[in-house]
Amino acid sequence: MSSVTDRRRSLRAILDGPACIHPGSVYDPMSARIAEDLGFELGMFAGSTASLTILGAPDNISITLSEFAEQCRRICRAVRRLPVLVDADHGYGNALNGMRTVEEVETAGIAGMTLEDTVLPRTYGDGAVALLSLEEGLGKVRAALAARDDPAFCIVARTSAVGVTGLADAVERTRAYTASGADALFYTGITRPAELDAIFAVATKPIILGGAEGPELSDRGFLAARGVRIALQGHQPIMAAQRAVFETLRALREGTPPKQLQGLPDKELMPRITRDGDYRRWTKDFLGGA
Repeated sequence: MSSVTDRRRSLRAILDGPACIHPGSVYDPMSARIAEDLGFELGMFAGSTASLTILGAPDNISITLSEFAEQCRRICRAVRRLPVLVDADHGYGNALNGMRTVEEVETAGIAGMTLEDTVLPRTYGDGAVALLSLEEGLGKVRAALAARDDPAFCIVARTSAVGVTGLADAVERTRAYTASGADALFYTGITRPAELDAIFAVATKPIILGGAEGPELSDRGFLAARGVRIALQGHQPIMAAQRAVFETLRALREGTPPKQLQGLPDKELMPRITRDGDYRRWTKDFLGGA
């Protein structure tokens, strides 16, 4: 099993490398093990999947930092080599809360976290998306950098400015967050190659992209040439898992015999992802069992 610092260095190697990778969307110990076994270079634990996993609720920032950090710990404990990047939303409050968030997720074994400049949680009124002032957003990033204990832990400044306040503001924030010392820059809301080109023209840090669609913005070679090192593809695994649970329970409720259920894993999968062989060996070595 690699050390936590080794995993953080693996994330830094991705950010410093020449290629663009797709992370595996993970949300619990077994999904993280599956991503690791399938060869994903990185796991991504998002705020939306955290809300779904912990509360069974939509992504409305109702979870607490302690709940979020505990799920991070469970995920990191379950893997051997896979670095995990987390979406820490707004850091669960102001800059000081952001410092506490760094302390908690770093202690949990996370390789890096994103910190966004969106006003969260939703404020009273029409619910329109709004951004923090640039000054406050910078304060959060600087506080997060000051709070980390392991220099290998990555702090990623995230902004949705392209789709909220416009490309000019996004470019200004890019310059400022780059100068702040953030290890990478995360963007949502980019929908056109020209927008990415404008960001790349001023960004001197690795770029992480979320929610981009279209032929060019889905082409990893195209993205890599413009500084994108990590491109999210969404969080389909948790949605597929819920459908499987729903269909299985519905079939049982409607009288389908267990042996006739569709979509169950083969006999090798569950022992593999629960690391059954390890536990059998430990039982023999330390409990005298067979």
